[in-house]
Amino acid sequence: MGFKYKVANDNGIYFITTTVVGWIDAFTRKELASVIIESIKYCQKEKGLNVYSWCLMPSHLHMIISAEEGKNLSDIMRDFKKFTSKKIIKTIKEINESRDWLLDKFSFAARINTKTEEFKFWQDGFHPIALYSNEFKDQKLNYIHDNPVEAGIVSE
Repeated sequence: MGFKYKVANDNGIYFITTTVVGWIDAFTRKELASVIIESIKYCQKEKGLNVYSWCLMPSHLHMIISAEEGKNLSDIMRDFKKFTSKKIIKTIKEINESRDWLLDKFSFAARINTKTEEFKFWQDGFHPIALYSNEFKDQKLNYIHDNPVEAGIVSE
C-alpha cells in the first residue's frame, strides 16, 4: 500500500504522527507510555534519531525529528514501530491491564491486515511532513505544545 506522505530527504526535518489502531487510548497507562519513552531514548542513542520536540497523547505520538547524517529516517521509524508494537503487547499481557478487550482489538486489526501476524498495534505509516521553513516549523511546534491543552490533559 502506498502512502501519500513519504520521507523524500533523509537530511530533512519532519513532523510525524503515528497512531494506535482505532485511535485506542493505550497510553493512559504509565507502563505503556514508558515503552514509548524508553524506545525514543534508545533510537536517539543507538539509531541516529534526532528529536526536537515530541508529545505522547493517549492514542498517538507527535514528533519533530530528523535522522543523523547517513541514517534513514524511514528505517528508524519502521524499527521503532515494530519494536514498540511487540513490547507494548508483551507489557499488556504482563501488567494488570483492566481493559481486557485491548488485545482483542489489536488481534482483530491484525486479521484484517495481511502484513501483520498476531497483533497490530500501530496504524500503517507515520505521516511525515517535511518542515521546509521556520514558519512551518513553528506552526508544527505550536501544534505539538497545544495538543494536550486542546485535549484537556493539561491546562497550559
